[in-house]
Amino acid sequence: MASTTQGRPLIETQGLVKIYQMGTVEVHALRGVDLRIEEGEYVAIMGPSGSGKSTLMHILGCLDRPTRGIYRLDGKEIQSLNENQRAEIRKSKVGFVFQNFNLLPRLTAVENVELPMTYTRLHPHERRIRALALLERVGLKDRADHRPTELSGGEAQRVAIARALANNPAVILADEPTGNLDTRTGQEILSLFRELHREGRTLIVVTHDPEVAQEAERIIYLRDGRIVEHL
Repeated sequence: MASTTQGRPLIETQGLVKIYQMGTVEVHALRGVDLRIEEGEYVAIMGPSGSGKSTLMHILGCLDRPTRGIYRLDGKEIQSLNENQRAEIRKSKVGFVFQNFNLLPRLTAVENVELPMTYTRLHPHERRIRALALLERVGLKDRADHRPTELSGGEAQRVAIARALANNPAVILADEPTGNLDTRTGQEILSLFRELHREGRTLIVVTHDPEVAQEAERIIYLRDGRIVEHL
């Protein structure tokens, strides 16, 4: 396990509240979440359906804003930023891995990995070199010119992980990363996560699977929008 740093945390929330207005009904998705995650930690977030774990992930990934409360990412307060400002943070600080891979079907594997880098100042040649290196890092350099429909589920998820690493993010957020994979392929993805953690990457995995959660060094349980347990 990578050791965590002392001092300022990478991620910190204080009194995080999220309320959705559904017609005349208020739905309280988060009810005062206090959370601290250090750089280099591998954390799993678990909870039943409706517990608030997806809402929390969306806020941590700068995809949504809390109704109330404070969210700091790498020392910067996020909750008051507008959509364009949050988009800049997402591009530079956060890498996403989704259950459904979210690869663009018309692009090859290497083009999918390059995509986040098109918003940077990297020269196209440098983007291609970095994308190929990342595909090699996840064991898929020989599949660089294949489109998602030509890849297995495990290969598609590894391309997604390479894409998540493209801009060297501060944190990787993974939402049910093995949910669409068979057991053996899922174990291959978890092995890759272990390697990334050993390299010092900060990983946050949202999962309903206890075996996936056990890979993390800390498990946070949510219920009814509140953290009810840390393990």
